[in-house]
Amino acid sequence: MTITVGSDLPEVTLFRATGDGPQAVSSKEFFAGRKVVLFAVPGAFTPTCSAKHLPGFVSKSDEIKAKGVDEIACLASNDAFVLQAWADKENAEDITMLSDGDLAFVDATGLELDLTGRGLGKRANRFAMIVEDGKVTHLAVEEPGAFDVSSAESVLKQL
Repeated sequence: MTITVGSDLPEVTLFRATGDGPQAVSSKEFFAGRKVVLFAVPGAFTPTCSAKHLPGFVSKSDEIKAKGVDEIACLASNDAFVLQAWADKENAEDITMLSDGDLAFVDATGLELDLTGRGLGKRANRFAMIVEDGKVTHLAVEEPGAFDVSSAESVLKQL
């Protein structure tokens, strides 16, 4: 079953890169008591993700945060090291990169994209959500191959 507006986020462990290696991040603690825009991409360094999705949030981060957002996070099924390399390449220092390499989050939310047969395996679907104190207040999931409702511009209209 796919998560919906009004649902609490599942409690899972995600990871982010640090100077000391991957650091576990509790989803419950990460989203508690604040407003977070979370967007997900099928993979770092992939065409739409690198040309449009992440760069849109990088360029609009100040506008998004001006709407009362405490943090913008990007979730992908890649490992924390790959996400950090991608963030460095894209100058995404204002975006928190969250690795869901075990698919814990996407499995628990029903937001999985199966690209088996295309060489990519199971991934996060492309989506964007607004989360307030661990509760989903907006969710926009893209149709396969699309890029519209999860863009930074679309999220800005929802804030």
